[in-house]
Amino acid sequence: MVDPDAETDFPPQPGTAAQLDRTHLQREIQRLALRCFPTLKRFDALRQEFVRRITGRAHVVDFFHQVDDAYSHLALEAISPLLGRYDIEIRFHLTTQADRAHAPEPELLAAYARRDCAIVAPHYGLEFPDSPNAPSSENVSTVEALLAGLTDDPRFLEVALAAGRALWRSDGGSLRRVAERVPVSNADELAAAIARGNDLRTRLRHYSGGMFWYAGEWYWGVDRLYHLENRLIALGAAQGPGRECRFDRPPIDAGTAQNAGRLTLEMFPSLRSPYTAMIFERSLRLAESVGIPVELRPVMPMVMRGVPAPAAKGLYIITDTLREARHIDAPFGNVYDPIGEAVERGFALWPFARERGRGAEFIQAFLTAAFVDGKPTGTDEGLRRVVENAGLSYEEALPSLEKDAWRQELEVNRMIMYEELGLWGVPSYRLREEGKPDLCVWGQDRLWLVAAEIRRRLAQPPSSG
Repeated sequence: MVDPDAETDFPPQPGTAAQLDRTHLQREIQRLALRCFPTLKRFDALRQEFVRRITGRAHVVDFFHQVDDAYSHLALEAISPLLGRYDIEIRFHLTTQADRAHAPEPELLAAYARRDCAIVAPHYGLEFPDSPNAPSSENVSTVEALLAGLTDDPRFLEVALAAGRALWRSDGGSLRRVAERVPVSNADELAAAIARGNDLRTRLRHYSGGMFWYAGEWYWGVDRLYHLENRLIALGAAQGPGRECRFDRPPIDAGTAQNAGRLTLEMFPSLRSPYTAMIFERSLRLAESVGIPVELRPVMPMVMRGVPAPAAKGLYIITDTLREARHIDAPFGNVYDPIGEAVERGFALWPFARERGRGAEFIQAFLTAAFVDGKPTGTDEGLRRVVENAGLSYEEALPSLEKDAWRQELEVNRMIMYEELGLWGVPSYRLREEGKPDLCVWGQDRLWLVAAEIRRRLAQPPSSG
C-alpha cells in the first residue's frame, strides 16, 4: 500500500509551497533535481556504510512505534523474524500521530488501516485480528505508559507485542496482566519519551508511525521491508543460507481463470500522481489478462484540492516512488510537474477521449509525458503530443478545452471514493462482484492484493444470489 500518511499526489519542490502557477524554469529545476536525487541517495548510502565499517558499528535500525496505529503494530509483529534473519540491532522510539498537514484524514486513515492490516497480515504470515475495533484512548494511554520506560530496555519488543495484541483484540484482561509486571511511567515520563521520539523523527525528516530508519533511508511498515531486506542482504547482514527476503512483496498474479462477466474493477487515478503513473498500465494489463472490464474514475489531485504537501512528505514520496518503480521495472523518474493548468486542461479532454473509446490511452499518454519523458503537458504543443500519442485528433479535441462538465464528474468520483470506499488518495481500486462484498484498497502496492482476490474469487463457483 502506498504510505497512507503520505501525500499521494506529486509533491512540490522540497521547502516550497504547493504552487499552482510555477514557471517553466521552476519546473525544469525540479525535473533536473529529481533526476539527480537517486544518485545522491546512493552516494550517501555508500558513505554511511563506509563510516559504519571503519568504526566497527553494528547495523542499527530505528523503529518509530505509534501505539494507536494498526500499521505500527503489524510492523512490530515483523521485527522478531527480522532479528532472526539479519545481524541487526533495533532501537525503539515512541511517537504519536502526525498533524493534519501530514495526515489530512486521520479518522479515515485509522479505520482503513485496521481493515487493511486484517486483510494483509495473513499474506505475510503475521498476526492481526480479523475485525478489530478502534482502541479506546484509555487503553492506548496505558500501553504508551507501559512502553515509555522501556525504549532502551531489551524487553520493549516483548511487552509491546503483548500489550499491542491485547489492545487490538480489545482484551482488557490481558492488558491488565501485562501492566501488572511492567512499571508504568508517570505523565511526565511518558510525555518526555514521546517528545524524544517525535523530535528524532522530525530531525530525520519524517512524520508517520510504523517507520523503520536505516542509514539515511525510510521504510514504511511491512510493505517496504523488502527494500530494507534487499539492502541488508547486499551488505552481507543476512544470517544463514539463502538471499530471499522474509517479507518480499507478493506477486501480482491473477491466475488463469477468465472472468466471464463476474467481476468489474474500478480504478481512481489522477493526472498528477506518481504512484498512479508507475502502476496505471500494469493495472490495466492485469484486468485484461483475465477479462475484467475497468471503469476509470479520475479525481482531482490532492494539492489542487487544497491538501497541504509539506517538505518532509515530498522528500519521502520522491524516494519511495523511485524505488518502487525500480522494483517493478516501471519507467518513471524524468518528471515535468503538471500541477495547475496542465492538469485542468488534461482533465478537460478526458470526456472527449473516453467518448471515443480512448480514455485509458489518454491518461496513459498524459502520465507518460509528465512522469517518464519529462515533457510539458500544459503547453499547446505538449497537450497536442499527449492527444496524438493517445491516437486522437488534437483539432477535434480543441473544443472540449472550453467545457467544464468534467469538474462535476471528478467531484462525484471523489465523493464515491470517500463515502463508498472510505478512501481519499490515489490510485484506489474497487473490485466488485454481485452478491459479494467489494474489495476496496488504496495504493500501487495493493495491486498484488487485487490480483490475489481476483484469483481467489474466480477459483470459486459464481454466487447464486
